[in-house]
Amino acid sequence: MTTLIIARHGNTFEPGDTPTRVGLHTDLRLVEKGREQAKAIGRYLQDNRLIPDVVYASHLKRTQETAEIAIKESGVTNPIFTLDIFNEIDYGPDENKTEEDVIARIGEQAIKDWDESAIVPDGWKVDPDQIIQNWLGFADQAQAFDDNETVLVVTSNGIARFAPHISGDFEEFRKNHNIKLSTGALAILKYEDNRWTVTEWNIKP
Repeated sequence: MTTLIIARHGNTFEPGDTPTRVGLHTDLRLVEKGREQAKAIGRYLQDNRLIPDVVYASHLKRTQETAEIAIKESGVTNPIFTLDIFNEIDYGPDENKTEEDVIARIGEQAIKDWDESAIVPDGWKVDPDQIIQNWLGFADQAQAFDDNETVLVVTSNGIARFAPHISGDFEEFRKNHNIKLSTGALAILKYEDNRWTVTEWNIKP
């Protein structure tokens, strides 16, 4: 059985800051709360015997830091492999804008469609089909030898929401789950009996 753990990076805004749409072109570091969340991820992995054999992250600082802190806290010193397929999406004209500004441009329904169905709002530079293919290809590679490997991926909100396509039934998944991963949260997928199953989603350690 292959286990795939998907983690969303920790917080990048301090209390009192005004959050913005942090995408591909906004490379923020973790704040103290984000570092605490990364440690909590590591402790969760250790406590649940989910120590990763291999670790991947995007090239963005927030995912690299989350991965580094988490694996150290879990008790191992694995290298982190950087893959561009896990980089956050490009929010186009809404990059680094407040949610109020984003809603003013595209409307609340567009945000609702994105959060519930991963329908890309007008102007965002996102290719859902390519992201889905990236996840499918990565999952195929991860389970190729079916050798009880545990794989950790640290990525961002816009990318993580497409991961359930690995199960082959995204529509059923989204009927029963909020497709967003919270900041610092985890998802666990397992490959067994020739299929991937989402066993946990949006765990907040």
